[in-house]
Amino acid sequence: MTRSVVVTGATSGIGLATALELAATGYDVIGTARSEEKAAKLRQIADRHCVGIRTVLLDVADAESTVRGFTQIAEMTDGGPWAVVNNAGLAQPGAIEDVDDDQAYYQLEVNLIAPARIARLVLPTMRQRRDGRIINISSISGRVSTPFIGWYCASKHGLEALTDALRMEVSQFGVKVVLIEPGSFGTGIWARGVSRLPDRRHSAYAHCYQLAEALLRRSRSLPDPAPVARAVLRALASPNPRARYLVGTDAVAGTLLNAVAPTLLTDYAKEVAVGLRTPPERVGRLVRRIKRKLGYE
Repeated sequence: MTRSVVVTGATSGIGLATALELAATGYDVIGTARSEEKAAKLRQIADRHCVGIRTVLLDVADAESTVRGFTQIAEMTDGGPWAVVNNAGLAQPGAIEDVDDDQAYYQLEVNLIAPARIARLVLPTMRQRRDGRIINISSISGRVSTPFIGWYCASKHGLEALTDALRMEVSQFGVKVVLIEPGSFGTGIWARGVSRLPDRRHSAYAHCYQLAEALLRRSRSLPDPAPVARAVLRALASPNPRARYLVGTDAVAGTLLNAVAPTLLTDYAKEVAVGLRTPPERVGRLVRRIKRKLGYE
């Protein structure tokens, strides 16, 4: 029997790449979308790739919508899916003091609360079957915090802690829980984050927001997220998946450097990178040269 996998936020970025990769491998993929227009586009893309993807409408930030969507999914999958890939997410940029409560709550609702809500909906059937997978898409930001994306980092740090606890809680029932931790890929999440930048007119960090906006807009030119989709496939296909899959050389290097380098040094490097500090001229020339090579200037 074909194993069913739900991929949330399947209409773009990592979610789209994952849905296509899994469908091409033979999984029964159900992609979630927030509108019929986006769902139809997903089905059209699947048709062009000669794979089948079924769709369900739901908004992970809306509890009632999520319950309705997963009730429909249960009907489509004989009680519930074999696996869920919690991919839907958003990025709230801005200095901590510039992000208001509503923006912060929404960031946590989508990236942290929603995966826990979905786990509650699918776990009863997984326990009954004594088989299932929950794959949570985190980020290198779940390990390494960076200025001006503090709330995004907080949501991913929280998701990592929640996933670790959940993995231990449900292992006795045959359910495997896995974290995928991508580095920088061209998913569109940061480009869409431009619209969420706080009002800079009265911000103490206004001088940094121009650089932040430029970096967000250029994020679409980052590498294709196909390696992340392949990591999800490995986590689903392996009888004994790893607890964590770091994806991307920047994710591996960033995690290593953050672990071994003194905090004073890593703080300084991050502050220079986002424009909070001006380095000595010799260092500044080196930084500008590196930025030019990376296409940031």
